[in-house]
Amino acid sequence: MTINDKPIARPARSGLSRRTLFKAGAGLAVAGAASAFPAPFVRAAQTFKIGFVSPRTGPLAVFAESDDFTMAQVRKATAGGVQVGGRRVAVEIIYKDSQSNSNRAAEAASELILDDEVDLIVAASTPSTTNPVADQCEINGVPCITNDTPWQPHFFGRGGDPKVGFEWTYHFFWGLEDIIGSFTSLWSQIETNKTVGALWPNDSDGNAWGDPKRGFPAVLAEKGYGLVDLGRFQSPADDFTSFLIDFKAKDVEIVTGVVPPPDFANFWSQAGQQGLKPKIVTVAKASEFPAAIEAIGDRAEGLSVEVWWSPVHPFSSGMTGQSSAELAAAYTAATGRRWAMPLAFKHSLFEVALDALKRSEGPGNPDALREAIKTTNYASIVGPVNFQTGPVPNVSKTPLVTGQWQREGKSLELRIVDNALASNIPVQSTLVPIGAKG
Repeated sequence: MTINDKPIARPARSGLSRRTLFKAGAGLAVAGAASAFPAPFVRAAQTFKIGFVSPRTGPLAVFAESDDFTMAQVRKATAGGVQVGGRRVAVEIIYKDSQSNSNRAAEAASELILDDEVDLIVAASTPSTTNPVADQCEINGVPCITNDTPWQPHFFGRGGDPKVGFEWTYHFFWGLEDIIGSFTSLWSQIETNKTVGALWPNDSDGNAWGDPKRGFPAVLAEKGYGLVDLGRFQSPADDFTSFLIDFKAKDVEIVTGVVPPPDFANFWSQAGQQGLKPKIVTVAKASEFPAAIEAIGDRAEGLSVEVWWSPVHPFSSGMTGQSSAELAAAYTAATGRRWAMPLAFKHSLFEVALDALKRSEGPGNPDALREAIKTTNYASIVGPVNFQTGPVPNVSKTPLVTGQWQREGKSLELRIVDNALASNIPVQSTLVPIGAKG
């Protein structure tokens, strides 16, 4: 379990979960009152309840921009229920805001489990959301599907054992090996002094990316890059003076990191004021979203970032039948906003969830639903999801490429510029040094 992105001891598993005990208590109360109520008072559940935890507010709110659109699509697709074992079963989504806070994410999951008695929980949007939600599900014996967190911070950040895995929680996304491979392949496109300045916050992502063994440092050293790392900064941060002084003194030509958009906006503005002029800036989280790029303005031109999904990805939805391009276009038509990567990953959460629900034994049977999730082999809008083929138990990997924000007319568009790790996803352009015109 994590509180404020720091691991704390998890209670040892036992045969009875807190949810089981809670329900057992409720069952005794009903049994004691049986003589006072007719038999129809106790009825079997006929609705699948899906709990959805997401950071609608707070510094990670940009990850949740597509949530309403996604839920509307799911509700339309399941308006007549889903077919389970020859019968139709209704689907209900119960939404909770994590407020971009690990404590609140854990509380939201607990409320969904104990108060709403959901059959399944889905969550996304960095370890601050996925880890505490998954921990609550694991403790309480509730099936859970998550994505949009590199698998190492999610799996090892929760104390996962590769020999055992988890019992109730399943995750699909790319890993640090993919982000490191994609970034270094991208950086090799242009000549630099191979000096990299790191921006890694003191959170689950930052600690994982900066981990000496599992993160960037070992691979960068192996590939001949010099790393300038001042240690973890506390987010939110509004003063990056110490980083900028060191980066300039050591002639940093590549800046990388995994930084929330508000923090990066502060860093990049101060970099301009203090004259730091790197050739390449590849920072995750901060430059993944059109809204964040628009807020930065012209200085966003040339920023590069990993691309988990785009309209040119060659995948389609099994829930709506839409291609990647059609999903992006439908979102823009409905909201007036440009596509962003979480759009497809939120969509895919419900694709995988509904696929498992249809293969389960119906509401109120968590063991059967867990087994259905475990045996998932599904073609989603973000690529194949198969929890039997991951690098560790309970994990399925999705493909990763890299892109750059390049000018197209009056706007900046994210163009895929390297596909070394996923050749089935087409390249649209080549990397251009920041400040140069392509």
